[in-house]
Amino acid sequence: MRSIKKIRNESDRVFGEKALSMTDTQAAAEAGHLDRPDEAPDEADVRPGVEDSDIGAIDDIIGFHIRLAHGATYRHFTETFSELGLTQKMVSVLWLIADHPNIAQADIGRRLQMDRATTMAIVNRLQARDLLRRGASTRDRRRQTLTLTSEGQAALQDARRAIDLHESWLKSRFTKREAALLIDLLRRIHE
Repeated sequence: MRSIKKIRNESDRVFGEKALSMTDTQAAAEAGHLDRPDEAPDEADVRPGVEDSDIGAIDDIIGFHIRLAHGATYRHFTETFSELGLTQKMVSVLWLIADHPNIAQADIGRRLQMDRATTMAIVNRLQARDLLRRGASTRDRRRQTLTLTSEGQAALQDARRAIDLHESWLKSRFTKREAALLIDLLRRIHE
């Protein structure tokens, strides 16, 4: 079981607000429990007798655990990808274009469940970095097709190596059967 302080720190990142109220922090500072007034107290320092690992009813909330898992996964992803200068969405777009050369920009947005503006911004950034090329569709002149440049193919190869490291880290927490089940369960939520 995780400590309240660790979960509260995660909650701060998840919910974007302090998990402790100012009065709790002030009371702990006045009682001499804090080295610095701006330091967040441990639960045990503020409320003696409360078990450090008990987070109460929030532990039964599925969305809470999904958000914490997303946060941990995203942090590891960004650490793994820090040197590549690519986001998850950028990698997804590169990967989809590699799997479907000459795919239309609109199809990328639909398949990756991104709105038109987001898709266009990502494609523009990738094109500015010379990772993809826009072209005219042979079927419909109103549509633009996308293909990877040689630089885009190289960036995707680097990204795939990073993804392999990231996926190994993630899958190491599950058996193959559990990983397959987890994917099926998560699909129930997002499909």
